[in-house]
Amino acid sequence: MGETNITIECSIEKALNILGGKWSFFILKELFEEKKRFGELKKAIPKISPKALTDTLRHLEENQVIDRTVYPTVPVTVEYSLTDKGYALKNILKEMKLWGAHWA
Repeated sequence: MGETNITIECSIEKALNILGGKWSFFILKELFEEKKRFGELKKAIPKISPKALTDTLRHLEENQVIDRTVYPTVPVTVEYSLTDKGYALKNILKEMKLWGAHWA
């Protein structure tokens, strides 16, 4: 009789997949303060490349962690803000920060 492969996805793995890479934490930190435009995020996170910022913003938007709002101005204004799902990460990230300060 053949083996049956059953994949059970861990909820921690799911959360990490939603968050994406390391830049997500920096972006979320900025958006916890207030909504921001691309240039404001780039200025606040100087080590991130424009491509990494774009890719991370898209990933977070696709996973409903942030909202992207486009305003019909000339030039077009785009603002990023946290969704309820994004705000729900605040306490988790605060605890990670405290843990890192104590143990890292």
